[in-house]
Amino acid sequence: MSLLDDLKNAQKDAMRAKDKVRLGTIRMALAAVKQREVDERIELNDSDVIALLTKMVKQRKDAASQFEQANRQDLVDVELAEIDILQTFLPQPLSEEEISTLIDQAMVETQASGMQDMGKAMAWLKPKVQGRTDMGKLSGQIKAKLA
Repeated sequence: MSLLDDLKNAQKDAMRAKDKVRLGTIRMALAAVKQREVDERIELNDSDVIALLTKMVKQRKDAASQFEQANRQDLVDVELAEIDILQTFLPQPLSEEEISTLIDQAMVETQASGMQDMGKAMAWLKPKVQGRTDMGKLSGQIKAKLA
């Protein structure tokens, strides 16, 4: 079963349970998927949906931090609830050891030896870690190993 099917089934379950917060968040995610499919005239696969959901989680984290700075705890709570719901559809995050192992494997596979090879390593890693780790943090770890 695809991730899109999981989202649609979760939407039905949320309707049956009359869970308005969960239903609204899932509808928002499905609308974003549909919008991208219509705009680009493509059908999204699981990795595309994961990338989209990851982007939505990041946007909500940014919004939550801004609301926190503005002392709007009510809005922070809404954003955090949406993050929790969206993360249920994302794969389990990678542990530090798994990330380190993947980085080492990327270095060997791409024969990366210096900073000029960082793009090769990132390109090799991105499909394997998409939605399972923070790409900015991963980039920093790769820079540290290449330096």
